[in-house]
Amino acid sequence: MGYDEALARYEPVLGLETHIELGTASKMFCGCPTAFGAPPNTQVCPVCLGLPGSLPVTNRAAIEGIIRIGLALNCSVVEWCRFARKNYFYPDMPKNYQISQYDEPICIDGHLDVEVDGETYRIEIERVHMEEDTGKSLHVGGATGRIHGADHSLVDYNRAGIPLVEIVTKPITATGDRAPLVARAYVTELRALIRTLGVSDVRMEEGSLRADVNVSLMPRGATEWGTRTETKNVNSLRSVERAVRSEIERQGGVLAAGGRVVQETRHFHEDTGRSTSGRSKEEAQDYRYFPEPDLVPMAPPRAWVEELRATLPELPAARRRRVQREWGLSDLELRDVVNAGAVDLIEETVAAGAEPAAARKWWMNELSRRATEQGVELAELPITAGQVARIQELITAGELNDKLARQVFEGVLAGEGGPDEVVAARGLKVVSDDGELASIVDKVIADNADAADKVRSGKVAAAGALVGAVMKATRGQADAARARELILDRLGAS
Repeated sequence: MGYDEALARYEPVLGLETHIELGTASKMFCGCPTAFGAPPNTQVCPVCLGLPGSLPVTNRAAIEGIIRIGLALNCSVVEWCRFARKNYFYPDMPKNYQISQYDEPICIDGHLDVEVDGETYRIEIERVHMEEDTGKSLHVGGATGRIHGADHSLVDYNRAGIPLVEIVTKPITATGDRAPLVARAYVTELRALIRTLGVSDVRMEEGSLRADVNVSLMPRGATEWGTRTETKNVNSLRSVERAVRSEIERQGGVLAAGGRVVQETRHFHEDTGRSTSGRSKEEAQDYRYFPEPDLVPMAPPRAWVEELRATLPELPAARRRRVQREWGLSDLELRDVVNAGAVDLIEETVAAGAEPAAARKWWMNELSRRATEQGVELAELPITAGQVARIQELITAGELNDKLARQVFEGVLAGEGGPDEVVAARGLKVVSDDGELASIVDKVIADNADAADKVRSGKVAAAGALVGAVMKATRGQADAARARELILDRLGAS
């Protein structure tokens, strides 16, 4: 069913479960390292492999990280909680159970506000709990990278046991046709918040931030929610939006045809923007939760929680309000800066000495264009905020103009060195010496007699053609303002 038709007949209800790998040096319950990309099965030990007789020990840094996340999400940190065993068999679960939390999470009842098209949506947080990550299966020989059609599968347990935070929203309603945008905005804001806290790199492409998208539809005017599906491990912000949209269209078609939506997990396909059925969705009782016998309950001291609260940095929403005020941005300009991922870069450039307007101009125009051409994020360009500030400093000092500055950016991005090295190597400094510039002006006047005569007769606008000729003769390196002054002086029109 088409998206608009589905929304005309049904009201979407969303739920989002995000899993965030914490950036601790060691795993949740053992001392194994957590570096991404190590050779398979080289970062394991008896504890994270669940070998008989091994005992887990809780990672204090991980607990600190999750409490700070909970506080930043306006949650209550409970006075007592404990771990549970979540029992299920899957090849990437070496113990055949996962140490998680069930009915006694560490953080509850929070919220995160997001903005879509000028309207604020409050996303209620049900719980923030901690667990250990699973290993990773690699299915070899098939066309899709999934188990169906593969010749064989390999398992890497390096990831097993890495501290994992799960953030679960309450049902999200009243979003209407903005449902996909609200879902994307929530994950975007959550990623920015976690990155600001410094507890995870939240790289979706590396799996340190993964989102599960729950969608159900109910007929307009109904009071009972429909059956939900869960699209697992959506791994980009764009795909979060697409997964919600495609599931609304799919469920709308099923219901309109008189069918029944099945509670199940689904797999999202980046190439088609559609999902396929995975497995029937388990209920809590299917996991046979029971308290983890090898770990004592936790009672975070109130004084410790308040100490951690005091470590919270300026959070993204407050920071956006501040930079908007300090930089004099309109709501639309701020939105563009945020959507481009340029807030950090501009602020760092300003801290390095550039004016906000100049810093924004270069990051949002020249550098944003180059990032788009290369298909990378703005922050991934091989140029630093300090280098951008230095280029602007050369412009302010009259040693570069905007045209030459673009060539300097080109050289820095090409790996030719820092701004000063590129300027020296390419000979890009503005020609501002009056003696050298005056001789060029005299030649241009002689070569363009018609334009010169117009200026002499009072048509000062004709000087623009002469300035253009000077700029061409100097390959854009002349000081255009000074060249104009010399032309008008030479022609008696100053």
